[in-house]
Amino acid sequence: MTQDLAPSVRPAADASRQADGWWRSAVIYQVYVRSFADSDGDGIGDLRGIRQRLPYLAGLGVDALWLTPFYASPQADGGYDVADYRAVDPLFGELSDADDLVREAHRLGLRVIVDIVPNHTSDRHAWFEAALADRSEGAARERYHFRPGRGPSGELPPNDWESVFGGPAWTRTTDADGTPGEWYLHLFAPEQPDLNWDNAEVRAEFESVLRFWLDLGVDGFRIDVAHGMVKAPGLPDIGRTEQAKLIGAQVLPFFDQDGVHEIHRAWRRLLDSYPGQRIGVAEAWAPTSERLALYVRPDELHQAFNFQFLTCDWGARPMREVIDESLAATLSVGAPTTWVLSNHDVVRHATRYGAGDGELGLRRARAAALLMLALPGSVYVYQGEELGLPEVVDLPDEVRQDPAFFRGDGQDGTRDGCRVPLPWSGGQAPFGFGPGGSWLPQPEAWAALSVEAQSGDPRSTLELYRSAMALRRELPGLGDGEMTWLDAPEGVLAFSRPGFVCTLNALDGEATLPVPGRPVLATEALEFSGGTVRIPANTCVWWAV
Repeated sequence: MTQDLAPSVRPAADASRQADGWWRSAVIYQVYVRSFADSDGDGIGDLRGIRQRLPYLAGLGVDALWLTPFYASPQADGGYDVADYRAVDPLFGELSDADDLVREAHRLGLRVIVDIVPNHTSDRHAWFEAALADRSEGAARERYHFRPGRGPSGELPPNDWESVFGGPAWTRTTDADGTPGEWYLHLFAPEQPDLNWDNAEVRAEFESVLRFWLDLGVDGFRIDVAHGMVKAPGLPDIGRTEQAKLIGAQVLPFFDQDGVHEIHRAWRRLLDSYPGQRIGVAEAWAPTSERLALYVRPDELHQAFNFQFLTCDWGARPMREVIDESLAATLSVGAPTTWVLSNHDVVRHATRYGAGDGELGLRRARAAALLMLALPGSVYVYQGEELGLPEVVDLPDEVRQDPAFFRGDGQDGTRDGCRVPLPWSGGQAPFGFGPGGSWLPQPEAWAALSVEAQSGDPRSTLELYRSAMALRRELPGLGDGEMTWLDAPEGVLAFSRPGFVCTLNALDGEATLPVPGRPVLATEALEFSGGTVRIPANTCVWWAV
């Protein structure tokens, strides 16, 4: 019994769910702009390409799309180094293309969330160029973190902070006369200087930027590094190396400082002043579910990414622990929990779950998708996971563009592997991505994973996602709400929701259970005998009761 049991017609979204906040039950699809669809043949995805593919997203059954940065940028870090927050980079089109995309999405019943990058700008931003030209005590430098160095001649960085991408988090400037000058802080690449959020001009500028895009019609913002804008007073040393490994494990003097919450409360007031339920979504790494919940208190942001679930190991016990912790933390502040398996910064879960076995990884990824879509709250789907795309692990060094790849001791530099452009159709690269090539090479094997190849195949991962999202809209017990764990054998998860039961066999062998109801969706074929069902290894099943 496989996923073709689900209805093929997508019903309208349940109005009662939307009335209490559309985001509480939403399925939000992440579009990595440069890798989604290319309209002009330059090998790089763009806004027109996305607009042309909006019917695909509407048919998939998602409620909203989140766009990664498309602003004017030198592209030192894939657009997360913004030179002008009110302009579209020519790589991706024009401002009119953004306006057209938002209008067309709304016509199709889709909402649009855009990235905002408030922790840092590009070093080509007019503000930073003015800061470099300014005197060390000038006002332009107060928008960033400039400090004199340590040591007899100021030759050492102001503190021991390390860049997330590797190396020191400080770069020394050169004064107009050619002598070494002050140092500036960049928690990521040197081309991404950190803003000083104690500065009133910075706060006012970003309020203006948010209003600019809200006035254009966007439905909300995904806030990049939402945990990073405020630094501890005095910028104290940490006292150890390999600091990137501490992110999400403990509060750091540059991440998850309590002062960020004042900023998010101000942004919430701004969002609430606009009609149509505009939302803020925090990309926040916090050491515990309880600290993450602080970002989604009633007067702060609407959602925060649940990285504990994303980084959870495969297995019934660790997954249940993370689910329980996540639900308890968000329930304490009345917010919905979010669930996410992959994004543009991590190895795709179809590869993570397989530990070198692609078939096993895909099987587990399909089961995890049904588990995620059945849990209470909102779901994020990263482009291509609905196709079962694996990580591309054999990209040649000469095509790599992740800045962390070129630095020694920060992130692992493997983010390019999850950013390879999508396969849409055809038997040869670029598989319908656009009329030209693609900025990263696509594997030949992706011909069998394209949207065209999988559409209509009831056993494909794409049709599994389509069926699951159709059922998620149809069954009143899914989306936001309550759940109750059910008794199950070791290695199996089972929980109920109103009129619904989900069972996940996370074992590498089959499990036999009493039949809990009528099967409506399963990632693998089931076998029934009397009142029991044999669920294959690494399989998830949805039941109507």
